Amino acid sequence: MTEAVHNNLLRPRGGVTGALLAPSTIAALILVVAPLLLLLRYSLNRFDPSSLMIEAFTLENYSKFVNDSFYRDVLGRTIYVGVVSTIICLALGFLPAYFIARTQSARMKSFLIIAVILPLLMGNAVRVAGWMVLLGDRGVINAAVMWSGLSAQPYRLLYTDLAVLIGTISVQLPFMIITLQSVIESINPSLEEAAKGMGASHLKVFSRVLLPLAMPGVIVGTVLCFIMGMNAYATPVLIGGPTFHMMAPKVYEQITKANNWPFGAAMAIVLMLTTLLLTLLCSWFMNRTSTSAAEMSRT
Repeated sequence: MTEAVHNNLLRPRGGVTGALLAPSTIAALILVVAPLLLLLRYSLNRFDPSSLMIEAFTLENYSKFVNDSFYRDVLGRTIYVGVVSTIICLALGFLPAYFIARTQSARMKSFLIIAVILPLLMGNAVRVAGWMVLLGDRGVINAAVMWSGLSAQPYRLLYTDLAVLIGTISVQLPFMIITLQSVIESINPSLEEAAKGMGASHLKVFSRVLLPLAMPGVIVGTVLCFIMGMNAYATPVLIGGPTFHMMAPKVYEQITKANNWPFGAAMAIVLMLTTLLLTLLCSWFMNRTSTSAAEMSRT
């Protein structure tokens, strides 16, 4: 029996493949698509304080969101946090990922990977509480500053944009590092050594060799971090305070506190579509950049 015939016999038939995929497909439709369709349907209804929701087909909830400057600012701030935190995660995560990927000792590599993913074993609220202890007016940072005599008054660190960015980055950074590390590890180090042997500087090796080859990991890590930043909830609520508004907490407030399901559903749909659109644009731009860099490296 030849290898081709053997592989053909082992390959699942069309009916068998469909039967194997059916459970996961049905589960995805029930658990993901159906709730989204229900949410879309709710967003087209009208809100009535006495009966909560009136069946209708109207776009007034979306019109309310677009025409209200407060909610436009909330969406803009959400995009700002998602974009800035993702860029910083990419800048901070590449070097640690490269170091872990090029570590020769298997024991040391395992230790570094565990150190990176260790924060993920704790709940997000626990990590955010730690940042509150560090950044509070009587927290560790301000206590150290006042004890050293650098300032007589505590700095306002908590409940600021900076605090939210720090908390969001601390959540996203491990995902970026692990994603980049797995891709960089698959790149043959001899390619970098060959470029250095031909006289290329470290910057050219990075831009012409390493970065184009690591671009799949860059894209996946960027998309993952951006989606997490856009949908952050615990961090802006606990660290941002009552005056810092992002989309996910406002959706929760509209549904659970104001009982305005139609408008909360419309905000959720807007958040989902905005995240999807920006993710697709980011992926397209980075793929195009990767293609251009690959062409330049071949010239």
